[in-house]
Amino acid sequence: MYRIGELSKLANISPRTIDYYTSLGLIEPAERSAKNYRLYAHETLLRLERIEQMKKDKYTLDEIKATLESWSKITPEEQVSRKLTDLQLHLSQLEREVKELEPVIKNLKPRQANRLYTRLMPQTAACIEALMLLINKSSLM
Repeated sequence: MYRIGELSKLANISPRTIDYYTSLGLIEPAERSAKNYRLYAHETLLRLERIEQMKKDKYTLDEIKATLESWSKITPEEQVSRKLTDLQLHLSQLEREVKELEPVIKNLKPRQANRLYTRLMPQTAACIEALMLLINKSSLM
């Protein structure tokens, strides 16, 4: 359990923002301490991370609240199913982007391509390889 100050540091947001989110009903304390401090569960930290990500994605606080409320109404199986659907949509978007880059990469001279690949982080190169395998293309690297 976290007090507001601890939660604030872990989530990298101000205690005032946590108070505001609590007043809006976006988060709620799990319990009160003997000294009447609000205590928040670890799940609240995860919820704050979701809220901050949705804010970065330009959702309004009302939209975030509605989304979080709808998530709490679905079963874990539905959550997994929705997440898999979201991942499939994201994979489709990545596939389109890879297909757009493919002609550009094919037209690079060998030294240009080599220089490009050496600048990639290993995780990025592995991700590109995996995408190419998923869309049944031959390896570019």
